[in-house]
Amino acid sequence: MLLPRILTALVGIPIVMLCIYAGGLPFFFMFFAVIIFSVMEYYSICKKYNPMNILGTLTAALFYVSLYLNLYVQEVIIFSTFLIFFASMLKNRIKNVSSEIAVTCFGAFFLTWSLYHMVLIRDIPNYGMKYIIFLFVTVWILDTGAYIIGKKFGKHKLARFISPKKTVEGAIAGIITSIITAIVCRQIFMQNIISINEAVIFALIISVAGQFSDLAESLFKRDCDIKDSGNILPGHGGMLDRFDSYIFCAPIFYYLIIFIKR
Repeated sequence: MLLPRILTALVGIPIVMLCIYAGGLPFFFMFFAVIIFSVMEYYSICKKYNPMNILGTLTAALFYVSLYLNLYVQEVIIFSTFLIFFASMLKNRIKNVSSEIAVTCFGAFFLTWSLYHMVLIRDIPNYGMKYIIFLFVTVWILDTGAYIIGKKFGKHKLARFISPKKTVEGAIAGIITSIITAIVCRQIFMQNIISINEAVIFALIISVAGQFSDLAESLFKRDCDIKDSGNILPGHGGMLDRFDSYIFCAPIFYYLIIFIKR
């Protein structure tokens, strides 16, 4: 299990860093793939609620493009929602239709909207590349620190019924490693962008929002009795497993930057 995880990281991290460095269309297409696979995996997780996989995935793709181009966003939401309801009506049944529509819309709109903030962060004028690297590195180290310390020293369950392996000790370790990582990042390549106090604030928000996002995905998997969202990334599970930390973390971090640095 460890070898596939390492090999995936050795291949994946350079690709991610190249797309971050290039920005623009390469980063757009990278997150287009991330979002489409994440939405598909979410529908697979929630298959007991009968989501409209194809229509929902196509809606997510169209919504993402409209957000990026800043064109017809409201129209896409209204028209796509109309189609989702219309498709449900054509099935000539009522049972579970509420959950079917709700799950389909959540995947198509909320997951797409939340992860799209990664693109917004990268597109921040002048400093977007550094902010997105800061976010990626902080979350990576957060996950690693929480996992290692939690596995070795964790005794108190953080959310027993949602994710039994996560511990309070691991969560605290994640926060501490996030703060250290954020300060190191600030000293290495962000001295002219943020202060040490701002780095600490960012780290606290990222660590709490990131771990909350991880638990949010686990909530779906626990409800549907699923361990991994998929197997597209050997050793890491699915795309949603790899990027779940950014579901709430990305939008919160983006608006925090706008608020603090405006």
